[in-house]
Amino acid sequence: MEPAKRQIKNPYNENLLLRNQMIIECLPDVKRIVYRIAIHLPQNAVEIDDLVNAGIVGLIHAIERYDPARNTKFMTYAAFRIKGAVLSELRSRDFFSRSNRKKIRELEKAYLKLEHKLGREVEDKEAAEELGLNLEQFYQIKKMSGISFISFDEFGYSSKEEKKNFMSCLVNNDAEDALTLAGVKEIRTAIAIAIDQLSEKEKLVISLYYLEELTMKETAKVLDVTESRVSQIHSKSIIHLREMLRKKGLIED
Repeated sequence: MEPAKRQIKNPYNENLLLRNQMIIECLPDVKRIVYRIAIHLPQNAVEIDDLVNAGIVGLIHAIERYDPARNTKFMTYAAFRIKGAVLSELRSRDFFSRSNRKKIRELEKAYLKLEHKLGREVEDKEAAEELGLNLEQFYQIKKMSGISFISFDEFGYSSKEEKKNFMSCLVNNDAEDALTLAGVKEIRTAIAIAIDQLSEKEKLVISLYYLEELTMKETAKVLDVTESRVSQIHSKSIIHLREMLRKKGLIED
């Protein structure tokens, strides 16, 4: 006989006024997450309001499913839901099509190939020429590559239940099965080791952008460089991190 599942007492579901207040309070966070994703999209590719609406849906789902009994801050949990809803909206618009993922992978291979060949940092123009693209085409692909560091599918989680369990493990450090928990721990350790192998400037950009959640513009001010330079460092860092995880067999090629 299976043990009874613990009842989740969620005050936001029991009090409509409290729920609505939470939605209003979190709207700036929804917009912040949306704009951080939108900066990587081709210009005029999608209406920002559409992505904000998708983010609000993710926020509402987070409010409905939030378990205050866990030692997880609400926005830590909600951010995953909001970002997931926005990425799902983009996925429905074919931003994560197989052809686009192939283009992004080809861009990564071109960077790594030229970096090995030249023994120095690769210029965007050089990578574009290697791919046989003009700069406008190149920048469209480069922007898309920064939308999401790694997708669930690359980790081998394809079903809705697998993704839900994986996300729960990331946020709450627990899972319904030991295999997922072990997998997440392995991924966290591998990412930490990979980040440690980046240059000091790359580590700083990753820290400011992902941990401190600064924008590219704010990160540029901290480093006293141009925003385009921060974007270049960020792109290179992500390419290196993804390649290290591939070599360890943690994400699919």
